[in-house]
Amino acid sequence: MRIISGRYKSRRLKATPPAGIRPTSDKLKETIFNILGASVEGSVFLDGCAGMGGIGIEALSRGAQTVYFVEQSRKACRIIRENLQSVGIEEGCTILEMDLIKALDLCVRNDVHFDIAFLDPPYEREDVYQAALERFAAAPAGLLIIEHSKRKELPDSAGGLRKIRSVVQGDARLAFYRRVGGPV
Repeated sequence: MRIISGRYKSRRLKATPPAGIRPTSDKLKETIFNILGASVEGSVFLDGCAGMGGIGIEALSRGAQTVYFVEQSRKACRIIRENLQSVGIEEGCTILEMDLIKALDLCVRNDVHFDIAFLDPPYEREDVYQAALERFAAAPAGLLIIEHSKRKELPDSAGGLRKIRSVVQGDARLAFYRRVGGPV
């Protein structure tokens, strides 16, 4: 795993995931950030089910103001901390070592709003996909990106959200959601 672009371009990240963690490939990560473009700069970014932190660290490298890493695996959180330290990132990030849905509820209670949220739950956890869509449907405007298996189709809309784009790459599919009436 490496940082593709930005301030920390070409730096290598720890690449051996703990059991049960499926890191987003560099190719898919590059696709995500090519689509996001300049919108990452200055954003409040969520890397949900962060694994080893590659997406969130890429966001920081590309100018995100703040990144929230949410991961319930203690080993994965340790790797995120090591990766942040190896790159030299000391501020602009928060690691929440907890279940994604509990973390989203905590953020709502603390009035934390995300400009961009990237979620990559385990492909078999359909309950997490549904619960996340429900939470974001009630949230203020922002872009929600969900990585999931290309064999699974997520709904075109959920509450106040509508799917605005879908991208397939390898075994993964990215679903992009915005609030109805929000910018595309």
